[in-house]
Amino acid sequence: MITQELKTLYQKMGISEEVLGYGEEILEGLKERYAQIDAVAEYNQAKVVHAMQECKVSEACLLGTTGYGYNDLGRDTLEEVYAHIFHTEDALVRPQITCGTHALALALMSNLRPGDELLSPVGKPYDTLEEVIGIRPSKGSLAEYGVTYAQVDLLADGGFDWEGIRKAINERTKLVTIQRSKGYQTRPTLSVSRIGELIAFIKNIKPDVICMVDNCYGEFVETIEPTDVGADMAVGSLIKNPGGGLAPIGGYIVGKKECVENAAYRLTSPGLGKEVGASLGVLSKFYQGLFLAPTVTAGALKGAIFAANLYERMGFAVVPNSTETRHDIIQAVTFGTPEGVIAFCQGIQAGAPVDSYVTPEPWDMPGYDAQVIMAAGAFVSGSSIELSADGPIKPPYAVYFQGGLTWQHAKFGILKTVQACIDAGIVDRNFKRVV
Repeated sequence: MITQELKTLYQKMGISEEVLGYGEEILEGLKERYAQIDAVAEYNQAKVVHAMQECKVSEACLLGTTGYGYNDLGRDTLEEVYAHIFHTEDALVRPQITCGTHALALALMSNLRPGDELLSPVGKPYDTLEEVIGIRPSKGSLAEYGVTYAQVDLLADGGFDWEGIRKAINERTKLVTIQRSKGYQTRPTLSVSRIGELIAFIKNIKPDVICMVDNCYGEFVETIEPTDVGADMAVGSLIKNPGGGLAPIGGYIVGKKECVENAAYRLTSPGLGKEVGASLGVLSKFYQGLFLAPTVTAGALKGAIFAANLYERMGFAVVPNSTETRHDIIQAVTFGTPEGVIAFCQGIQAGAPVDSYVTPEPWDMPGYDAQVIMAAGAFVSGSSIELSADGPIKPPYAVYFQGGLTWQHAKFGILKTVQACIDAGIVDRNFKRVV
């Protein structure tokens, strides 16, 4: 129930009564789905608390170290907590891992050797990995070190090309990378169960192959993770789901002990590995962010479902659609024009708590092959668990929305995008797409 006071406040913040009413109409049909999301969040919250209790997290764990970081109780205990949550042999959770791309590059470069082949059975990886792999030539790429790359695209319906994957696996196939989320594509996100089916198929052909999952945007969306269904490694960023909006930097690699050790030696130095790496002053934020992550992720999921229902009814193609089961927090909306992508992102920026007064524009970001527009007025720069949206300015001109530290803020930001699309003439006053 929207009170008159809230209507008045929203009007002061640039949302018309008509847009607010449209949103409330959509929300009436989402109560059951939101209850299911809350149930998953409750399970994952219990899972996180149980891990922290089992690993004996103490106040001393929150303090951190400087210098070499030898015997860092908090750092080592946090890695035990991650291994407990993901049911793995080991974990590497460090502020020295700068972002998700760095975490993925670290996992790949530490577990592949010259002459090995990397296989992606789910199509093209996320744009920033193209230079890591060497699909687009770049200094220090895997290709420069003699690692070859093979790719099997998904079928038109989003299914796996089983026969193509079988043919692609050979004696040099050392590591298979599976991207859970869609990246800048309008393909379905992979559920944990589908990832499990793919891993089982691959392992049946070549049991010793390493299966790595890019888990970005997927953590705590379901009650199980890819490492519960056979993944040898799962990799992600702490300024996405598992950081809960509090982690100011960092990434994680969880999985088999050998795989994680290899990554640690690559991150620091041969002979040193996990023994060094001061945690400085970030551990309390890592712990508290992880504690909050299940409920923060739930709020972001509610926002994604809300956006899908709003924009699908207005006539736009959305992935996932308004009724599909969710496996990550990303919502894609295809506008078909640069103007639609830009208007959406400007609406998100206008709904931010930080830098709401600035206007995002497309620019030449490093690591991408086209101009990209990004909107995020975030407390942590670039944090995409916070309310944010971005997209490349190239066909099919789709925008990718994610995040929201609270459901209420996600709702507000999405309503701002609708208002921005109306004001830009992308959507008419009857909430229909303008062709």
